[in-house]
Amino acid sequence: MFKVVLTGYMGSGKSTVGALLAQQMDCTFVELDFEIEKVAGISIPTLFAEKGELAFRKLEHQSFEQWMQSPNSFVMSTGGGTPCYYNHHEWLQREHVYSVYLKGSVTTLAQRLQSQKVQRPLIQNLPEAELEEYIAKHLFDRSYYYLQSRLTVAIDDKTPEEIVLEIRRWLTQEGV
Repeated sequence: MFKVVLTGYMGSGKSTVGALLAQQMDCTFVELDFEIEKVAGISIPTLFAEKGELAFRKLEHQSFEQWMQSPNSFVMSTGGGTPCYYNHHEWLQREHVYSVYLKGSVTTLAQRLQSQKVQRPLIQNLPEAELEEYIAKHLFDRSYYYLQSRLTVAIDDKTPEEIVLEIRRWLTQEGV
């Protein structure tokens, strides 16, 4: 049994890499935001707008712990803030948990997020000129939690396939 948990800031490619990795490993792919939407019965942006971030974080916590306590093997894409709340970062070092931080530079993340702002409640109303500063502040605040992951993979100038290959090599060394 194994649990591969991808962490990193929004826009770092957790969903794309996670889906590809799960496919190659022939296991379940868990998109944590999708799991939250299933429980809430509404989209993440609607959940934020109608009930706020606190309600979102509570549902995120319930979904995360439910999956982490599951006896099944999977690859999970977490939300950008998931490791930072409810001591979720402590799960990243547990036995049979293979946590990976997809680390992007502020420039790379800002470039990726600029076109996705509408789907991202935390940045959708942020002026373009403030996006890099916002990301830099969040990365500073969250780096402790992201760095609890057992492997850090730099994503700048890499394709999803290259990132998956790097993760697969590490997992093989770990005996997965």
